[in-house]
Amino acid sequence: MDYSYQPIIESLRMRIELLISKYESVSAENTQLKQQIEQHKTIIHNQKNTIDELAARIDKLQLTEAFLATTQDVDEARKKIGKLVREIDKCIALLSE
Repeated sequence: MDYSYQPIIESLRMRIELLISKYESVSAENTQLKQQIEQHKTIIHNQKNTIDELAARIDKLQLTEAFLATTQDVDEARKKIGKLVREIDKCIALLSE
C-alpha cells in the first residue's frame, strides 16, 4: 500500500522544494529591491537639498544684482526723473495761469 502513494508523495516533495526555491529567490530579490529603494531615497534627498541650496543662491544673486546698479542705470534713472520733474513743472505752470 505504501508503494501506491510513493509517486504522489515524491511529486509533492518536488513541488514543495520548487516552491521553497522560488520563495528564496523572490525573497532575495525583494531584499535587493528594498536596498535599491533606500539608495534612491538617499539620492533624491541629496538632490532636493542641492536644489534648495541652488535656489537660495539664485535668490541671493538676484538680490545682489538688484542692488548693484551700473552707472548707465543710474544715468538713465536720473534722466527719467528729470523728465518727470519738467513735466510736473509744466503742469504746475498751466494750473497757475
